[in-house]
Amino acid sequence: MRKPVRVLVVDDSALMRKLIPKILEQDDSIEVVGTAMDGHFALKKIEDLSPDVVTLDLEMPGLNGIDTLKEIMRRWRLPVIVVSSHASGAAITLKALALGAFDFVAKPQDVSARMPEIANELIKKIRAAAQSVGVQTQFLPGETHAQQLSKLPPVVPTRIVAIGVSTGGPNALQYLFSHLPVEFSGSILVVQHMPDGFTELFAKRLDESCPIRVKEAQSGDLLVAGRALICPGNRHMKVKKLPLGNVALLAEEAPVNGHRPSVDVLFHSVAEEFGPQAMAVLMTGMGEDGAVGLGEIRAAGGFTVAQSRETCVVFGMPKVAIERGYAMRIADLPDLPSILQAQCAPDRSRGDTTDVKRATSVGSN
Repeated sequence: MRKPVRVLVVDDSALMRKLIPKILEQDDSIEVVGTAMDGHFALKKIEDLSPDVVTLDLEMPGLNGIDTLKEIMRRWRLPVIVVSSHASGAAITLKALALGAFDFVAKPQDVSARMPEIANELIKKIRAAAQSVGVQTQFLPGETHAQQLSKLPPVVPTRIVAIGVSTGGPNALQYLFSHLPVEFSGSILVVQHMPDGFTELFAKRLDESCPIRVKEAQSGDLLVAGRALICPGNRHMKVKKLPLGNVALLAEEAPVNGHRPSVDVLFHSVAEEFGPQAMAVLMTGMGEDGAVGLGEIRAAGGFTVAQSRETCVVFGMPKVAIERGYAMRIADLPDLPSILQAQCAPDRSRGDTTDVKRATSVGSN
């Protein structure tokens, strides 16, 4: 019988130090070995109790969550799951992910009444964290103001690149996008499992640090070369071919595979609309969202890639797609930028000149 996952709960709220262990006690595979009210106590208890996973509040007096996380990464590199405020925690949570936090769970606004609603999510993420290959800190490039100023005007893309990603995604996308050139010929659409209120800031952070343009998607955004659209939390994203230009559309349909946004929804739409012009990449994440859609894009004549086990924080979504035979290529994260560039390069032998065509504006920025 497998030993239970040993968890330390760190939160300055006495209510949270009571509620979180109570939630986790519902699962026999998890054992809460202790709680701590601030960062100083947390570091001491990690030394004494040797937990497998830490849940961490970021807004604490004394040694705050970010400084505590830095110390955990420096001394132990334990998987840390941030338990973050929905209202004000987006910026600080994204910073924590960049510093190596495994994942995060957003606190509901009415903690006492609605905390049980996130029980399943928290339990799943703790299990995944305990089995992960280890935390990965984010590569943050230097200032890119010159690159920002040189970002190109709208161009019709050679390919539509759909990306699905979950746990470990923020750092993986940061790495991928920072290694794509400003003149990248493909148009990128991303479903990152992330709640409403986080995706806009996440997109802005990527846009500020990467050569390509990145924005949170809005219905009617044109699919243009050298730009990535991040699906907003709690919405699905689809695509549509229109006379004035191909666009992204947002929908509030029911969750698929337990997710909204769902990778499968995006992949299905891209396969249906673009077929052989489509490319799909399934990256690190829990569960199986995106596997069926990857198969649909392959069946439609598109090119499909799954991230390798060795470079995934959680080898869940890509694993399912690979096992079903839907991935045409399995690639390490450092190889993905060159694969995307090669697949999206204009085919000069066919006289493809789409890289110099200007996209028609329909009010998209």
